[in-house]
Parts: sequence; structure tokens; C-alpha cells
Amino acid sequence: MNLDFSEEDEAFRQDVRAWLVANVPKTPRPHSGPAMRAFDLDWQRTQYEGGWAGVSWPVQYGGRGLSAIRQLLFYEEYAKAGGPDSALCFVGLNHAAPTIILHGTEEQKTYHLPKILKGDVAWCQGFSEPNAGSDLASLKTRARIEGDQLIVNGSKIWTSNAMLADYQELLVRTDSDAPRHKGISWVICDMKTPGITLRPINIMTGPGEQHFCQVFYDDVRIPLSNVVGNLNEGWKIAMSTLGFERGTASIKEQIRYAHVVERLIIMARERGGNVPLHVTEIGSRLATLRAEMAAVRAMTYTIVSRSDEVPPGSESSLMRAMFSGLQQRIRKVSMDILGADSLEMEAHEEWVHAYLRSFSNTIAAGTAQIQRNIIGERVLGLPR
Repeated sequence: MNLDFSEEDEAFRQDVRAWLVANVPKTPRPHSGPAMRAFDLDWQRTQYEGGWAGVSWPVQYGGRGLSAIRQLLFYEEYAKAGGPDSALCFVGLNHAAPTIILHGTEEQKTYHLPKILKGDVAWCQGFSEPNAGSDLASLKTRARIEGDQLIVNGSKIWTSNAMLADYQELLVRTDSDAPRHKGISWVICDMKTPGITLRPINIMTGPGEQHFCQVFYDDVRIPLSNVVGNLNEGWKIAMSTLGFERGTASIKEQIRYAHVVERLIIMARERGGNVPLHVTEIGSRLATLRAEMAAVRAMTYTIVSRSDEVPPGSESSLMRAMFSGLQQRIRKVSMDILGADSLEMEAHEEWVHAYLRSFSNTIAAGTAQIQRNIIGERVLGLPR
């Protein structure tokens, strides 16, 4: 694997840097609600109009058709420039779109991909259920076929930002007699379809902040043409989606966290008085975190170097298992540097909010235990 960048790559980096410095929003990003939706979609639209959305997407669907290395360079400069999280666009850009590009029909690609890239729509994920989270194959939400439609009944839970989404990537059981991993279909669901009811769930990051929803489906009619891939082959499609989520989708976040560690080092030095940082317990932990982020960077480069030829597979769980726990350790150090009083100080709200949200990192995209099972069984070939 060659980690050197060409002169053309470096020229591309300079162009990215100049545009981001001039265009990254200066106002704080709202954490929830319609204001967050407006912010995230406006910023996505700004990137599209500037020619920086979908750097590695196919040209025919609005992207620039460049290599995954160029996309990586964009992410590196995005982190340096302090680009916002844009979480509402995450599922559309990093789950739905790559899955549709890989498995969708030409009609699905032509209709949905430009809308995602331009910031016209937001997507959510309808995978987990009240009794089918880590054991996703036990999902019970069913869809029977009537003519050219699916009739969906059941419920999903932990559906991030469902109340703000226009579309959903939905897993339903379309053959109840098939084995657990068979008879499942991956479906595009319009969230405005009659029969969908949303129950928002409050989270601990702030009063009234709602991130998750439980979603109920009562005879929801979805066109059969919205099935991505073949009917009853949704498990294979879903594994592609989760491969993207656990692998390439988190690259921007991985790069951003390297900069978070550097900010914490500066913060610790400023708050440490005359005591050299390298002799303190906090300094030792920060040195370890910096080394771990270097390992993440190496793993990120490995994934990117292969992604143009090989879509992310089970190996992506290596990245997910390592990085999710690392995020939590980084956020814990931030609180130890700031002190317990920071939980009540408005000036530290950014750090506190990120710390509280980090508790979900080892659950989202498959729990840490599930990731280790995947690594053991599918990567290392160990017995179940």
C-alpha cells in the first residue's frame, strides 16, 4: 500500500482547503429538531453547489467520479477546517446511496441519488426492532404482497431522526416460511406514506432533545418497485449497508477525532499550570489516545486503498470495534480535563454534549460484542 500522495493530489488538497476555509458555517449547528434539519440540508446543498459533494460518486449521479483517495483528502481538510457534523445527511450519503449504487435499479439510482447529494432529502434507517437489535435476523416486521405493492405491518425502534426524514431504508420479512436470514427484503420507504406513526424518544443530552423514534407501520403500502436488489435477498443487501456504515462511512469522523485529541492536548497544557503534561496521568492517557488515533489512521488508509476495488465487508468490523471504544475514551478524558463542574457550564456545552452522546457509540451499527463475534467468526475463522 502506497501512502504517498501525488502532486495532483496535493493540488486537489489545496483547492479543498481554500474552499472550506471560505465556506464552512460560522454559526453553531443545532443539535435537534427542524433547525438541525435546515442547517444540515443547507450545508449539504452548499457543498453540492460548490462542487464538493460526492467527490467519489459516479459523475452520472451528480458526483465528481474521483478516487477514494481524493475523498479521503477532502475529509482530512474538512476536519482541519472544523466542518460541522451534518448527522441528518449521514444515512442518505453513507448508507442508502452506496447501497443503491451497488444494488439498485437504474430508475432508483436516477431518482434518489441526486436528491441525496443535493441536500433535498434526509434518510433514516429502519433496521432494529424492539426484539431484533443485535440479532437483526430475528426481525418480525412483515410485508405481504398484493399486486404491485407491499403491505407492511410491524414496528422499528432506535430510528435516528425518523421525525425529520423523508425516506427510510427499511428491512421487512417478505417470506415468513424462509429461514431466518432468508425471506428478508431491503425496501425504500417514503416516510410520508399513510399508516406510519412516529413516537419520538427523549435522550439524555438535553431537555426535550429527541434523536430516536419508534416507528409503527399499519398497512403501509409501498410499491414493489421500491425493493432494492431482489425480493427476499435483503439480508445480503443489508450486509452491504452495514459494511459501509462500519467502514467507509466513519472515515470523516475518524479524521475529526484525531483533531479532537490535539485540541485536548492543548487544553490540558493550558489548564495544567506549570506542571509538564508528560509527567501527569492525563498526559499519559492523551499520549496513548494519540497513538491509538495513529493506528486508526493507518487502518483508515488501508480501507480507502482497497475501497475502489472491494466494497467493505466483514473486515469493517475491525475498524468499528476499535474506533467506537476509542471515541468513548477520548470523550471521557475531555471531562476529566474540564472537571465535574463542566457538566453545568454553558461554555463547555460542546464537550458535554459530545461526551453524553458517546455512550451510544458501542451500541450503534451493531454492539461491541457483535463486532467481536463478526471478527472472530468471519475474519479469523474461529468457531461460533
